[in-house]
Amino acid sequence: MSAQPIRRWDRETALLAWLTTCVSILSFLFYLRQGEILLYGDAVAHINIARRVFDSRTPGLLQLGTVWLPLPHLLMMPFLLSNWMWKTGVGGSIPSMAAYIFGTVGTFRLVRGVLGSASQSSPIIGFTAWLAAIIYAANPNLIYLQATAMTEPLYLALFIWAVVYFSEFVQECGKPPWDKPTKDALLPASSALVKCGICLAAACLTRYDGWFLAVAMCVAALAAALRAKPSGRTLIRRITKFVLLAAAAPVLWLAYNAVVYRNPLEFANGPYSAKAIEQRMPGAFHPGSHDLRTAFSYFLKSAELNLAAEGWQKLWILLALAGVIAGLARRQFRGQRWPLLLLWVPVPFYALSVAYSGVPIFMPVWWPFSYYNVRYGLELLPAFAVFVALAVYFAAGLMRRRAFRLSAAAAAVIFVGASYGSIWSAPICLGEARINSRARIAVERELADYIKALPPDSMLLMYLGDHVGALQQAGIPLRRAINEGNHRTWKQPDDPDGLWERTLANPSRYADFVIAFEGDAVFTGVQKQGLTPLAVIRASGAPKATIYRTRAPAR
Repeated sequence: MSAQPIRRWDRETALLAWLTTCVSILSFLFYLRQGEILLYGDAVAHINIARRVFDSRTPGLLQLGTVWLPLPHLLMMPFLLSNWMWKTGVGGSIPSMAAYIFGTVGTFRLVRGVLGSASQSSPIIGFTAWLAAIIYAANPNLIYLQATAMTEPLYLALFIWAVVYFSEFVQECGKPPWDKPTKDALLPASSALVKCGICLAAACLTRYDGWFLAVAMCVAALAAALRAKPSGRTLIRRITKFVLLAAAAPVLWLAYNAVVYRNPLEFANGPYSAKAIEQRMPGAFHPGSHDLRTAFSYFLKSAELNLAAEGWQKLWILLALAGVIAGLARRQFRGQRWPLLLLWVPVPFYALSVAYSGVPIFMPVWWPFSYYNVRYGLELLPAFAVFVALAVYFAAGLMRRRAFRLSAAAAAVIFVGASYGSIWSAPICLGEARINSRARIAVERELADYIKALPPDSMLLMYLGDHVGALQQAGIPLRRAINEGNHRTWKQPDDPDGLWERTLANPSRYADFVIAFEGDAVFTGVQKQGLTPLAVIRASGAPKATIYRTRAPAR
């Protein structure tokens, strides 16, 4: 019997979206009131990259930089036109909150879509879809991150919807009309494939995870085309368009880097890349470096820490594996539901990144017993949400008595509640943000107080890469600070005529005050200038900040 049309939007979906919106807004207001939406240094950086596109001595799209992909910053920009939304960080949170809602709805649609058939209205299918959505939306770490300007919630939403549309494409390919394909019969599959390509392109402009996902999905699309009855030239042409659409974003970014930085791989091997940063740290070494097995273990452990406390973690792994194995044992899963396996794509991507791309993951439970990039484990949340829910679905399917099915459903809800309850008071992503931000926030808060006392029309010279949050806290427009972004990046290896370089060489000509952090480019550049120090700011764990006057005060 053929599958019925997948329901796109109904009361259940609307209810889920409404509930998720309430969770998103309430949690955001809680963290905003606690002053915790700007704890991550990366969140502050994302907000100010977007802001400097229009608030800079040299405004324009080139201010988007090279290492971080541009879509999150472009989505934040309209909200950051408001000084209040910029200063508080609210403008950076809005895209993440919207993505959180879309990601939850996408998880629900994905599960209900792959299980929906002639018995689509079955209560167990509805429960399974709700369970997957709840596992995703109720995760304490995701709830915190969606209140910030971090890019994980946006990427997860695009990732999920790419899998949703790809799954629908595969289901359309397996329908009986494909025995005699017509132009009208191709439309649903073609539409789903185009939507998948758009989501992939957006994901590729959000995080580099998307590039790996795009390759995996292009291979999967080709496999689906070869399995279709018949494969046909028409379907192959549509697959070709899909591949071109998925490749467009990476090609665009490579071209941007080639034109602007004279190096198409500037984001990967330039001075701000992960590898370059690691190489600048003497004796730097991270677990899993050139060791794929250890890298895999660290990534999987970070995923466990994002799901539950120690006593519950292995149960998540076992249930997810049970969902995978039970699915693969069923012919229908192998035929049309196999796209769900794409949810595990983050595993090889992050294992390879940790092993060979200079991307460390530090956790408090394993050496070196600290916090760094633990949030990467959250990329497996969609996989756990879907396959744990499927494990419950398949287990319930083996039970004939309704009472047993209800018991299985209740046990699943209790398990998820207990797991999340074990980390609710201290989500590891929030812990990571708190611990790693202490020194930075302390020095930026004191510096912001000092900057606010300076004359309102004064010009500053400051390296913004590490402590732009001081200007944000003080509400000082970025155009009042000459910084490393005020030069012509296409002039390689340097630009002696750039505003940044000219000001470093002669601060008193262009700036009224210099803010130098020990070890940064400004600190190095002004050592021979004989400037008058006005104040020195020290905070434990942070480099010393010195404020210099470049010109004698007017009398």
